[in-house]
This record gives sequence, C-alpha cells and structure tokens, in this order.
Amino acid sequence: MAARRRFGHDRRMLMQTARPAEDDADAARWRAVSARDRRADGQFVYAVRSTGIYCRPSCASRRPRADRVAYFPTPDEAEAAGFRACRRCRPRDGARPDIWTAKIRRACAHLAQVDGHPSLAALAAAIGGSPYHLQRNFKRLVGVTPREFAEACRLNKVKRRLRDGRLVTDAVLEAGYGSSGRFYERAVPKLGMTPAVYRRGGAGIRIRYTTVESPLGRLLVAATSRGVCAISMGRLDADLERALAREYFAATIERDAGPLEAWTKQVLAHLAGRQPRLDLPLDVRATAFQWQVWMALGSIPYGETRSYAEVAAAIGRPRAARAVARACATNPVALAVPCHRVSPSAGGLGGYRWGAARKKALLSRERSR
Repeated sequence: MAARRRFGHDRRMLMQTARPAEDDADAARWRAVSARDRRADGQFVYAVRSTGIYCRPSCASRRPRADRVAYFPTPDEAEAAGFRACRRCRPRDGARPDIWTAKIRRACAHLAQVDGHPSLAALAAAIGGSPYHLQRNFKRLVGVTPREFAEACRLNKVKRRLRDGRLVTDAVLEAGYGSSGRFYERAVPKLGMTPAVYRRGGAGIRIRYTTVESPLGRLLVAATSRGVCAISMGRLDADLERALAREYFAATIERDAGPLEAWTKQVLAHLAGRQPRLDLPLDVRATAFQWQVWMALGSIPYGETRSYAEVAAAIGRPRAARAVARACATNPVALAVPCHRVSPSAGGLGGYRWGAARKKALLSRERSR
C-alpha cells in the first residue's frame, strides 16, 4: 500500500513537471482530442490522470475532462511519467490509416458517375460498410452528406451543358433529373439564378450596391433580390464599382443603400469583432467544386486557419490543393466565405484577392478576440 502511495505521488510530481503550460498549443491539442482528429496522430499523445492511461488523439474512448489531461510528445515520455498505453487505440503502433478514406473516395467517384440519387443502403452495399457509418464518415471526410455531394455533381453537369449552349430542358434531363420541375425545386436555389439567365451571363438580373468606410478601407456590398452577390474591399469606390461591372457585365447595376442596410451592418459588425459568424443569404455563381470548398471554409472556426492541403483533404480531394487555392481566389463574397482563413502549408500568409495586408489584419483581429 505504501509503495502504491509513493508511486502515485511520484507520478503526480512527474506530471506537474511534464505538463505543458495552458497556452495556445495546449488549446490546439485539446481541440484535436475533442474532435478525435486523426491528423494529430503521431504528433503527440494525451494522458488521463484519473485512469493512468495515455492515448492517441483519435482514440474512440470516452473523452476525459480537460483538467485531467496532460500532453506528451512521444509515448516514451508518457510512460516515463508513469502512464500505460491504451489497449484500444494502441498509441505505440504509430499512426493508423483511416480505413474509410479509400471507401469514401470510391463513394465520391460512384456518385459523380451515376444519374439520380442512389439510396444510402445501395451506396453502402457498393463500397462496403453500414449506411450509418457511411453517412457519418462521408460527412466527416468530405464535409457534406452523400446526397448533398451527388446534388453538387449533378448541378455541375447542368452548368457545363448550359455553358456549352445546350437547351435548358436537355441539360437538365441529361444530368439525371427526372423532370425540369424537380431540377428547379432542388438545384436552382444553389445556382443563384435561373439556368437561362446563367447561360446569358446574368442578363436581366438587377443588382443593387452600396459602399461604406470600414476598418480595412472602402467596402462594397452588392445583392440581387435573392441574396448577397458581392462583398469586396479596396481603396477607392470607383475601383470597386468597375470590378462589380466586369463581374456582372450583362446585369443592371445601380447604387441603392436602402435594401442593403441590414446586411452591410452585419458585415461591419463582423469586421469589428462583434459578430464572429457572418451568416448571409448568398446569390453567387459557382461550380460544384467551388461550393464544396466554400462550405469547408465556412466551417473553419473564428480565429483559426487551415492550409490549402487541409481544406482539400476535408472535401475528399487531397491532391487538389491548387484547385482549392483557385476557388479561394475566385470567391466574390469576402468575409461571408472566409477565404482569408486559408494559408499555404509551407507557411506565410499566401495570396488574397483583396490584398495580403488586409488578410494579415483580418487574421490578427480574429485571433486577438
């Protein structure tokens, strides 16, 4: 009994000397443990005081309380502090591959090829695994559900055919929609404008805009009757207005601050740090891939950043880091789609459509709050 008490005392003393200070690094590690983030495996292990066990960050065991956790760079250091390895996640075995990665890649390829929406059960039977685990892991790795991914693929087929000059009805039916009515019900809200108008470059669309002073220079907010279609930043109103006219060359554009007052106030409040999440109705033109990237950007927490490679992996396209960078560069709604939260893996700020200085200022503001 005395030996056990001495061992417990020695382990607590070792933990007090080995436990890192509560700083930004600890906060990042705790987020990885809370999310069971497999990307953190191999970077560190965490130990639980109440059990005397250490685990890899992705361990599926019950999450401990944050104040009972210590972090160690390697399993050897955790064991030197008196902890033993978890038998469930086996942290000494090195990083284990995610068995769902290859399955979800096959699921994405299958959904991109088939017409219509295969049932979750049929998709699970095609790639192996239960419908429940398929749905859960598809959302985890891709960022959207299988149905949302299939809808994005079909919408992309329609848009390609429209750009090639096909008739709307032909484009809709060839993309796998059972009828034009079903397409208008499901896909048109994502397209941002009717297919015929999209093919004509936005002809017939009426866009109102306003410009205001902001902490990062002049700010332009523009919208159609359905939602915000442009948020841009610059030095002069004239430059912002010319850029809007080039983007929507066939639309009717007029200055009118009245309908945009509420949305403009939200953008300014976001810049001031009073509204961390900016949730605006959007009416923008985008491909299915761009929608996937922008949805992933919207999930990056306020004050945090991700690399282009991490965003590519999050949407199930790990080799598409450059394409992710292009999707960020073509984002027409600054802040509403937070492309400033993405940076190169090699370090540095990277590019930003509205200037590197504004990107740096935005990230500094978010981190300080």
